[in-house]
Amino acid sequence: MANEPKLNEIVEKRILAPSIVLFKLYVPDIVKKARPGQFVVLRVDDYAERIPLTIADFDRETGLLTVIFQVVGSSTQKMEKFEQGQTILDVVGPLGKPSHIESFGTVVCVGGGVGVAPVYPIAKALYEKGNHVINIIGARTKDMLILEEEMKAISTELYVTTDDGTYGHHGFVTDVLKKLIAEKGKIDLVIGIGPIIMMKAVCDVTRPHSIKTVVSLNTIMVDGTGMCGCCRATIGGETKFVCVDGPEFDGHQVEFTELMLRGKMYNREERRAMWDHKCKLEEKEKALKKSKKREPMPEQNPKVRIQNFNEVALGYARENALREAARCLNCKNMPCVEGCPVNVQIPQFIKKIKDGDFMGAIHTIKETNSLPAVCGRVCPQETQCEEKCVLGKKGQPIAIGRLERFAADYELGQGDVRAPEPAKPTGKKVAVVGAGPAGLTVAGEMAKKGHEVTVFEALHKAGGVLVYGIPEFRLPKAIVQREVDYVGKLGSKIKVDTIIGQTTTVDELFAQGYDAIFVGTGAGLPYFMEVPGENLNGVYSANEFLTRANLMKAYLFPEYDTPVRVGSKVAVIGGGNVAMDGARISKRMGADDVYLIYRRSRAEMPARAEEAHHAEEEGIDFRLLTAPVRVIGDENGWVKGIECVKMELGEPDASGRRRPVEIKGSEHIIDVDVIIVAIGQGPNPILTSTTEGLKLRKSGNIEADTETGKTSRKGVFAGGDIVTGAATVILAMGAGRKAAAAMEEYLQTGQW
Repeated sequence: MANEPKLNEIVEKRILAPSIVLFKLYVPDIVKKARPGQFVVLRVDDYAERIPLTIADFDRETGLLTVIFQVVGSSTQKMEKFEQGQTILDVVGPLGKPSHIESFGTVVCVGGGVGVAPVYPIAKALYEKGNHVINIIGARTKDMLILEEEMKAISTELYVTTDDGTYGHHGFVTDVLKKLIAEKGKIDLVIGIGPIIMMKAVCDVTRPHSIKTVVSLNTIMVDGTGMCGCCRATIGGETKFVCVDGPEFDGHQVEFTELMLRGKMYNREERRAMWDHKCKLEEKEKALKKSKKREPMPEQNPKVRIQNFNEVALGYARENALREAARCLNCKNMPCVEGCPVNVQIPQFIKKIKDGDFMGAIHTIKETNSLPAVCGRVCPQETQCEEKCVLGKKGQPIAIGRLERFAADYELGQGDVRAPEPAKPTGKKVAVVGAGPAGLTVAGEMAKKGHEVTVFEALHKAGGVLVYGIPEFRLPKAIVQREVDYVGKLGSKIKVDTIIGQTTTVDELFAQGYDAIFVGTGAGLPYFMEVPGENLNGVYSANEFLTRANLMKAYLFPEYDTPVRVGSKVAVIGGGNVAMDGARISKRMGADDVYLIYRRSRAEMPARAEEAHHAEEEGIDFRLLTAPVRVIGDENGWVKGIECVKMELGEPDASGRRRPVEIKGSEHIIDVDVIIVAIGQGPNPILTSTTEGLKLRKSGNIEADTETGKTSRKGVFAGGDIVTGAATVILAMGAGRKAAAAMEEYLQTGQW
């Protein structure tokens, strides 16, 4: 097929009649082995039943398998909500023994209601074998009749009946069968499939004439392989398992009375399930009508959390997630997707959460985002996808990030982290320099395409800023490792302790046979204030402080060997997320007073509002409209204070924010013994200085096309902070996705 669907994808959905639905599923491995008369087992999500459905048709060329089902219970109601393009969680098969197809002579195939669907492939095979095929199909009313045209195409004769006489013969399928037996005289075989009561009636008609009659039984099943034994039926006085011994049996041997009783075994439970399903739908509708506010995020108490490094935000429970997802309007134009740098299909995954299909939600997210547990925690959704949410116009937008995190954490809790089937190897080799968000994104995308991918990371842990820059209480390192492992599951090799530009150069990578290289080395060179006293002991760059605390686990010193100095009074310079992280770590490591010194007002502060709010809750002292001018030291070369001036805001500068202007005579000193400088960082020159032909901007960042990641050096792509300067995790991932698409085109065509 031109654009190959995803495994288990619903390629086509049709409503054949009221409450009767057709799915065409992309399951090529099942289709290769499928034969008429067999069945498959479907499970739409982790809460659904395993539903056995007889195969209605299959196409080996396209890999499409057709199933038809009637909406009768809670599981089929849930399945009916699935739309074209969505995927079924589990499709198992083909199961059961196939129909015996040969040249019998005259064969009558009887299909009642939705039973016409499983009759169709059997009748088709018999027709193609040269049999004289007489098909009888029936339904309660004309509106409920299915597959008439399809059955006509494989019939020598076709008869249609309706119980109410609205179309065709007024009466039952057995009325026509009796007439045919009387008129034809010799009938070699009858096949009857439909409700149990109908199949019993067919057998009652044929038994006096000793006409061989085959019925297909679809009883309650759990596994479909014979393991559970719940599909047992009495056939000719012996117990048979429908899933392995059938589903087709000699109808004259079937104990239909017993079968009908067993079919009622879970009637009470099914009624309860239907009632529960109805209640949930009503609850969601009420939640949608009444709630303009988002579901609050459970959090650790500030007084407790400043004494530990455990995650502050505790995540949604199932009930929180269902209530929040119920608020989503599922907009057709999907403005939220437009706001997502990696184009996560947000309404689709939220709908799956709304429907209780949590595993389906995470699988939808992972189609475009390989790091959902990370993004759900640290992405600035409020200025991206959530900013575009229609609900934000009259209330609070959907908590997209919180729902993304919920889906990712649910997957971990289930212990069922699935990677897509590996693609066929292409023979192409791709090198990714830097195992940060951009590099991991490219690695995942390229591995999915079947390329041999190696990621080179300078540090001893993959993850980049995710492991050295973001503290444990915002992003647990176990979460990062899980996402890195997932990229490995996709087929990427990750090689740590390798500095491209030193250990190996870009030229040497090409010489080793790599066809394309992606540079995602980030912005790892810290900026300083360039004020007197900046090199005194006790002055840290945020990079050093955070790397010691996060990657090297200095907060657990002396259990871990790497130390970091945290005095009793700490000044953090800056107003971004990095500054908030430095301040909040200092508080947790025992500082009595932590000052956040920022030269603009709270409105211009680039940190996420949530992070600034958490910092204030934890007792961080915000000194806004304040700028440092000098670091003061003692006689031993240690920091003892910082001199600052007060500022006021003037006209906007190049960043669009109002320029801070010094207020004359406002000098003052703040007593501190540690200073953390968090005013940004730039590109590290190790790789760029050793790579000829790579154009750089004045800042030292790599010059690359923002839509493709192409650089001035053929075969070299770049993206993320090494191109844009320090930005967000999700923007780096978005750049990685664009570069991966361009790399794929380059590997396919060789054109630059």
